[in-house]
Amino acid sequence: MTPSLPITLDDVRAAADRIKGVVHRTPVLRSRTLNALVGAEVHLKAENLQRIGAFKIRGAYHAASRLDPEVRARGIAAYSSGNHAQAVALAARELGTTAVILMPEDAPASKRAATEGYGAEVVTYDRYTGDREAIGAALAAERGLPVIPPYDHPDVMAGQGTAALELVEEVGELGALVMPVGGGGLMAGSATAAKGLHPATRIIGVEPEAGDDTRRSLAAGERVTVPVPRTIADGQALTTPGALTFEVNRLLADAVETVTDDEIRTAMVFAFERLKTVLEPSGATGLAALLAGRLGPLPPRVGVILSGGNVSVERFAELCAG
Repeated sequence: MTPSLPITLDDVRAAADRIKGVVHRTPVLRSRTLNALVGAEVHLKAENLQRIGAFKIRGAYHAASRLDPEVRARGIAAYSSGNHAQAVALAARELGTTAVILMPEDAPASKRAATEGYGAEVVTYDRYTGDREAIGAALAAERGLPVIPPYDHPDVMAGQGTAALELVEEVGELGALVMPVGGGGLMAGSATAAKGLHPATRIIGVEPEAGDDTRRSLAAGERVTVPVPRTIADGQALTTPGALTFEVNRLLADAVETVTDDEIRTAMVFAFERLKTVLEPSGATGLAALLAGRLGPLPPRVGVILSGGNVSVERFAELCAG
């Protein structure tokens, strides 16, 4: 591992110790049907069964728990399209403080309702015209609150990496580890954990075809900005990778592939019918790439992180109906 990177395997292990007892150790799902379809032994880390329905609670709680107690007591601010919002709201509640969350106006209603249900105050903005980082920073400064960003923070990345750490601890060395990529925190943490344990593991991220900012950035060797993606994968509708996450991923990630919205729908249906589990669009992109043959020749053993399952029954039915 490169010593200058923002996080190390030891940081991920320390995060695992800190979040133990608060964050679920999620199950690993397996399917003979899936194995036969793709020609590999597949291990699915079911973060859709995590608290708040997604992996985001790992990084949010870890980062919040490491704030100075006097600072944390004033409250926490964050910006998010949904899952990080819920994660920070729950982390704040668990740690006995409050949260204010900046969310896009078109965030799924179910995610906003859940965020408010955990006790957070929600402030909205237009994601197509506003800069959420700038708006979020101004909101936090106005109220004198620390910001827990959704991905671009060492404590957040280390927390997210605990999902991959758990997976590898349970199933052993994997030839490839596949996961959705939004801002890059899950991939950065997972790559740090998986390659720290087994350097030969290939790290493969998956983005929606309409929002391939990380794929373009890795190809260019620098962060690239794309227009705001219009995709059903709302959790991955970002325009630019994080600065810190890109620093890790450009060195540790082996590839980033893309999937179409239709391929995401197919994966959601497969997960529901064959795995008996519900995935939101962003949570299904890794599985979608696997099912669509987007990953090329597969090694004998593959891990996939199913990153989230926060989707209302109405939205799920609408999406799966095509």
